Amino acid sequence: MESNQPVNQAPNQYQLSGKHLHISYSTSGFDGRPHFTYQDQQQTLGFSGDEIRTAESEIGTLVTVTIRLSIDSGGTSFSIILPRVDIPGEQSVSVQTYGITTIHKFSPIPMSGQRDFYTVTPLAGSAGVVFF
Repeated sequence: MESNQPVNQAPNQYQLSGKHLHISYSTSGFDGRPHFTYQDQQQTLGFSGDEIRTAESEIGTLVTVTIRLSIDSGGTSFSIILPRVDIPGEQSVSVQTYGITTIHKFSPIPMSGQRDFYTVTPLAGSAGVVFF
């Protein structure tokens, strides 16, 4: 028996923004690789393929890129938490989540204490299914 109900799919494209941040993330593109665009008030950065790191967790998929790298003092990464989403057909749905900017402190001499410092930004936007 056939059903006319649309089949739910996982999204492959996200458009998110909040407090001077604009994020675009596609799990795959025309080239078969993921793409991530990070834009804040000072810069727009593009990432693809292995420059994008993902990790599954109970709270969703963590997608991380390095937005600043310093050999002698550490660097800065940016992560988004992608919630589980089911999308009927070729639609998009609204999502709310968080972006986490992490400053990673590094010193060539041994140091003690906290080395990662977080800024959390609420993000809202859409998750959708796009066919490439």
